[in-house]
Amino acid sequence: MQIYHLPALETNYFWLLQPDADRRDAYIFDPGDAAPVIDALKRYNLTLAGIVLTHHHWDHTDGIDALLEHHSIPVYGPISKRIPQVTHPLTEGDSLDLGSTRWSILATPGHTLDHIVYYCANTQHATQPSGVLIAGDTIFAGGCGRMFEGTPEMFLQSLNKIAQLPNDTVLYCSHEYTLANLAFAQAVEPNNPDIAQRLTRERRKREQKMPTLPSSIGLELATNPFVRCQQPTVINSANSKSGQVQTTPADVFAVLRAWKNDFPAN
Repeated sequence: MQIYHLPALETNYFWLLQPDADRRDAYIFDPGDAAPVIDALKRYNLTLAGIVLTHHHWDHTDGIDALLEHHSIPVYGPISKRIPQVTHPLTEGDSLDLGSTRWSILATPGHTLDHIVYYCANTQHATQPSGVLIAGDTIFAGGCGRMFEGTPEMFLQSLNKIAQLPNDTVLYCSHEYTLANLAFAQAVEPNNPDIAQRLTRERRKREQKMPTLPSSIGLELATNPFVRCQQPTVINSANSKSGQVQTTPADVFAVLRAWKNDFPAN
């Protein structure tokens, strides 16, 4: 399996999957623009075999029609009236075969109600990572998506579902928001050494014009406040920010999400 990162729009990454090295078939995840996909297919000498979607937002879907003009291919995605191009609707518990790889579908509402993610478990090579997660906008490196349509309880349940995957699962999300997310994470947990070390590493990558992705589940568990809502340091920060005691992890999440919404981007 080979996954190519395609920088696009202002902060997006589209992920181009080549499941099998001996075949030229490729699948694009969340193409918000057709041009970078077409360029990558030419660059890597690949043939587009399908489009795979996590949710309905324009920056994940606007390239679909232009790609379909040149390719008669399936479109996989969530059950959503807002993505009429989907030919193969998917929901929690379904599986999707892309080449020789099999992907499990997890429903992760919160950012949007129709959001799904794709998990491919590694069942062949014990010395390699346990699997790969294409996560869209549910979880980011050091953060999570804005809560446009869900509830705190719903969003936290989705994040906890992801957090239960093996720690070495490789995490591909859809935006280069890492430095801003980690700056916020450091405000929540100023004495967390893992956050400080990660922030230093990721700054160096961006200085060299390198992506900060992919991440891993284990790295997020150590540095991402939105999957650390039961940690005393995160709870204490949420209590201090809100001026009252938060009684559930979902309450803590709600405080963090509102805090992050107003946190300086730079």
